[in-house]
Amino acid sequence: MDGLRRAEPGEFTRRAFANGVIDLAEAEGLGDLLSAETELQRRAAQSAASGGLSAKVEDWRSRLLSLSALVEAQLDFGDEDDVGILPDMFHVELSELLEEWIAALNAPRAERLRDGVRVVLAGPPNTGKSSLFNALLDEGAAIVSAEAGTTRDVIERPVALGGVPFVLVDTAGLREDGAGEIERIGIDRARAQVERADIVLWLGEEGEGPEGAIEIAARSDLQASSKATADYEVSAVTGSGVSNLIEGLISQAKSILPQPGEAALNSRQSSALSNALTAIQGVESGDDALLTAERMRIARLELDRFLGRHSTEDMLDALFGRFCIGK
Repeated sequence: MDGLRRAEPGEFTRRAFANGVIDLAEAEGLGDLLSAETELQRRAAQSAASGGLSAKVEDWRSRLLSLSALVEAQLDFGDEDDVGILPDMFHVELSELLEEWIAALNAPRAERLRDGVRVVLAGPPNTGKSSLFNALLDEGAAIVSAEAGTTRDVIERPVALGGVPFVLVDTAGLREDGAGEIERIGIDRARAQVERADIVLWLGEEGEGPEGAIEIAARSDLQASSKATADYEVSAVTGSGVSNLIEGLISQAKSILPQPGEAALNSRQSSALSNALTAIQGVESGDDALLTAERMRIARLELDRFLGRHSTEDMLDALFGRFCIGK
């Protein structure tokens, strides 16, 4: 029919945002909800989409506005008897606000929950990394061979274990000698993956892995453990110990992910809150009232940016382009 067209991706949600029905944090939560694949992802996104995070930011903004009013009163009526220096409660409440912001910024990020906890299998060649990788995935994603150096590049696979999102990463065997040019490139990439990892499963000699790595004694069906204090003994062939390792990974992942139902900050939100924190973190007793008022104003603007009251078209295009058609 004339006058009709297909809706663009995210158009209805974008109209709801433009008309003030939802704010940007709620829209981002809805976008994450649409792409959620695990229960943890769904619950965190649901909290943001339903306004849980926005309500918290609105509370912060309201309290900041009340504190700003005290500063403005000092500027406008400081020469009158009933309005002098800022009261002690100003700095007490400001300190409480800053503590909440610091806690929010130090909490696990939404990207970690959305992208999955990175688990990197690392160690020398021919120690069973690819076999364990396949066993954890329950599929033959990586080529397995007795020949050292079979894995020459990074292999990544997303997987949900116990409702927790992971990215499992198989890497080239780490060795200093005997590697060809192509294998050396794979070794460099393996080391880079270890640096990025949230969790490292170390299949090499005990104590030679990166700090905090989980010590794995692989091939328990073929030989006694060569590690005196292995965290896990596993066999990719028989499956022995694999379920215990998975349970351990789930437990450790939950400790570094947002708590169930807790709305976590994404990079954009974290940037806005960090800027607000920087603006007023240095406010002290005896500061010039005009400078303090300006710092408070900047912090309020950053909280407005958090909620999308000051947004660029490019940023909105990128956000709503993630949505399905019409949604």
